[in-house]
Amino acid sequence: MNFNITKIMFPWFFLVGFCFPISFDVENNSYQSMGRAWALSSESMPLTSNTFVDIAKQHNPAVVNVSVKAKTRKTSDRFKNPGHRGQKDQFRDFYDKFFKQQQQRPGPGQGKPPRRGGTGSGFIIDADGYILTNNHVVEGADEILVNLDDDNEYTAKLIGTDPKTDIALIKINRENGDNTPFPYLRMGDSDKLEVGEWVVAIGNPFGLPHTVTVGVVSAKGRNIGAGAYDEFIQTDASINPGNSGGPLINIKGEVIGINTAIISGGGPGGGNVGIGFAIPANLVKSILTDLREKGKVTRGWLGVMIQKITPDLAKSFSLKDNKGALVGDVIPEGPAAKAGIQRGDVIVEFNGYKVNNMEQLPKIVAQTTPDTDVNVVVVRDGNSVTLNVHIAILKDGEQKLAQGGATEDPLGMQGQDITPELAQSLDLGSEDGVLVSDVTAGQSAAEAGIKRGDVITEIDRKPVKNMSEYKRSLGAIKKGRTVLFLIKRGGTTIYIAVRIK
Repeated sequence: MNFNITKIMFPWFFLVGFCFPISFDVENNSYQSMGRAWALSSESMPLTSNTFVDIAKQHNPAVVNVSVKAKTRKTSDRFKNPGHRGQKDQFRDFYDKFFKQQQQRPGPGQGKPPRRGGTGSGFIIDADGYILTNNHVVEGADEILVNLDDDNEYTAKLIGTDPKTDIALIKINRENGDNTPFPYLRMGDSDKLEVGEWVVAIGNPFGLPHTVTVGVVSAKGRNIGAGAYDEFIQTDASINPGNSGGPLINIKGEVIGINTAIISGGGPGGGNVGIGFAIPANLVKSILTDLREKGKVTRGWLGVMIQKITPDLAKSFSLKDNKGALVGDVIPEGPAAKAGIQRGDVIVEFNGYKVNNMEQLPKIVAQTTPDTDVNVVVVRDGNSVTLNVHIAILKDGEQKLAQGGATEDPLGMQGQDITPELAQSLDLGSEDGVLVSDVTAGQSAAEAGIKRGDVITEIDRKPVKNMSEYKRSLGAIKKGRTVLFLIKRGGTTIYIAVRIK
């Protein structure tokens, strides 16, 4: 693989994120800068001159290179068009490009493709050889190979995958009766993570094995449009193509995330610009037992379609603030419907967890054990109502109803019925049609120009009065077709043609 290496000289103090001369006094455990000092608590940040050296030495042996041999490479639905504000998934692009390049290169002797088709990272989580990595690293693989820091290579068995969170569990075994335990990493508590904490990323960027980079946690709970369970840790530790599946480690030596995605500056294979994303360790831990025992994840299902609460909606529904998830529709005969949840309810608490925004609810519901009863608190007509809901199992046929998420069609947009309150607050003049409540960047609807707040009144020249007619019309359309929408936008009416991918 060929790639350009650009040498850039930076003052050393930029490496710790400051724009002025700074030094670190190890003996007194304090920063000195411009005549001022900030004392550091040894409990909150036990940083010494050897901290990162120790992490690298102790944890490198448990970080692995994951490579695959595959006849064809599939593209995960979760990462077909993911990224932040329309950015492509540069990890996915890297694997596809690298795989094709390797196939095109003559192999030794016979001109056959070489053994490996793509490469990523992973890390061992117990002495028996179980390894966590990204689903998009191993997806579609006919053979998975794992290389350890000691240059030993193993063939791995795929134990379980979860495309929705892009996590995969694989396993390697010692050979010839060798019972030597594998080195492994300890999973930490990502909920205790604080913005500004030091973190270390270890992986195989651009195929360069066991590369260590250092940075800080830039943000928590990032939603980058990859799916219903987005809750990424953002970091400025250098993460590049090939880091996928590798660990993000705090200075206690605990894994607090799995490196998964980046926003790239462009160029061949993409590259780091200081914005990388990791799946929180606690999300991984919540599905690990299912992956190990069942090979897939069983999730809870509530059976509602929800939307964000805007200031206008909060005013229309006489809410004190914008917190909660507004129920736009309830699935007939679903758990919510049977419990008495109604359209227009605002879910503010689920099973003891506060619901501050729409994005939180699908994650909380998904982690709820199916076939159990939970209390759900809703605000209805200004009053708090507590309902008991028997949570069901999310089935494949119910994926589009995303365990409490708003209904999303194949075009990548979410719609809802227009209530009298919505018609009045948005000055629509009519309750007929379907209101577009959200549009996923990079999907068909967004690319065609449909926007949030648009009202769909016709599909293929036939009137659409509500969500039932909308879903019926789309359900009869085959993939690959171009669909003609009549859209109300502001005071105008326009036609938009959208191709179903």
